[in-house]
Amino acid sequence: MKAASQAADLIKKHVKNDGFIHVVSHLDADGLAAAGVIGTALTRLDATFRIRIERWIDEKVVDDIIAEKPSLIIFTDFGSGDLDVLNSRIAHHELIILDHHQPVGEADPAFVQVNPHLFGIDGSRDLSGAGAAYFVAKALDKANVDLASVAVVGALGDLQDKYEQRRLGGPNAIIVEDAEKAGYLKIETDLMFFGRETRPIHKALACTTTPFIAGISGEEDKSLAFLVSLGITPKKGEKWRALRDLSEDEKKRLFNALADYLMSKGLHGDIALNLRGSVYMLTHEEPWTSLRDAREFSVLLNATGRMEKPGLGVAICLGDRGSALEEATSVMEEYRRTITKYLNWLMEPNTDRIEELSNIYVVHGEGVIGDKIIGTISSVLSTNLAKPEKPIIAYSVTQEENLVKISARAIDPIIRKGLNLGEILRVAAEKYSGRGGGHNIAAGAQVPIKELESFIKLVDELVKKQLEGSVIGS
Repeated sequence: MKAASQAADLIKKHVKNDGFIHVVSHLDADGLAAAGVIGTALTRLDATFRIRIERWIDEKVVDDIIAEKPSLIIFTDFGSGDLDVLNSRIAHHELIILDHHQPVGEADPAFVQVNPHLFGIDGSRDLSGAGAAYFVAKALDKANVDLASVAVVGALGDLQDKYEQRRLGGPNAIIVEDAEKAGYLKIETDLMFFGRETRPIHKALACTTTPFIAGISGEEDKSLAFLVSLGITPKKGEKWRALRDLSEDEKKRLFNALADYLMSKGLHGDIALNLRGSVYMLTHEEPWTSLRDAREFSVLLNATGRMEKPGLGVAICLGDRGSALEEATSVMEEYRRTITKYLNWLMEPNTDRIEELSNIYVVHGEGVIGDKIIGTISSVLSTNLAKPEKPIIAYSVTQEENLVKISARAIDPIIRKGLNLGEILRVAAEKYSGRGGGHNIAAGAQVPIKELESFIKLVDELVKKQLEGSVIGS
């Protein structure tokens, strides 16, 4: 909180002096939510600012920012893993980093960092980038407590619901409490299908990708037949029923049947637990819309960022409920179709698109899966493979940049054994002229195409070494 207050004081100083503030954020749901939180707080201060959304930070991005001569630069949802670039390009410039990724190196003394890792807090599960931004917004003005609900969306978008019954914990719980007390949030326990309030049951079931249910996800007709086979009536009169319309007995029957179905496909039993948990309802959003359920809101944001329409996501977080929301809803539908198409492509029988090595799974996205979607694909697969003790290393080839974009994911049991994907990807990428980092449970990297095979081989070796307790790099 002290670091958040320090960042708030620096922002106030630049606003008072009529300075131009440049906000730079990541393109995923958490990054867009973080940009929306800070953007709203700056708007309320009548500040002059610009928001820029990027995939990552590199020398070109930093040089473009400097060229605009901002008096203050604010990075949200990244920056701590890029201190080498920031130190070399904008040393001694007043700069704020609101991040939750593992810091790499020491920051220039002029930089203010609000990052949970610096205070012994796990940034992969206890506070997101939007959460760090929220604490700064709250330090700017306690009236910004209404932004807590947007921070909750960011945390859920980063899959930080890792406590019992898929609840948010740690400092995220403080944000949840703020949102509840202010009347912006209500929590229920229920089945967690996508569109639980807005879609007919069979459509909501078909839209479910966490977990991905082969033969049901993306298949509305098969989802409908599955419900009928359980004696669950999809219609009442002429009106389709939504998940909220089911009785507790029907929900229990559906959950048990899906758990049995997943087990019959050879998937581990814990996967079914992802189907039920804490539902975060945003009470000030219109019922029956995609913004009412905070997880659905986060998918909407992720879709805009991954489908190259991040401005729509930021606009929605800033309060646009008109044209931006309408367009973003269409983008989200396309995004979900795209994910389902890629997952079905990867899981086609008699292919080696998902390869099991000694210590990792390799997902060969090649030039088929886009580099902005590969992270979502690896997240879905991390909870859907038969052997969860192995992390997922998924990649996409970007020929025009001569780069391979890598996205790595794992689940909690292997993390508790000492796995740190952020460290592994950083060490491996740096060995092959690339960049990498992130969280222990989720990380990313980019390396030259020619180094892909060597990179994957090294990652496989480093996972084994780290789990055996060896130190893998500085």
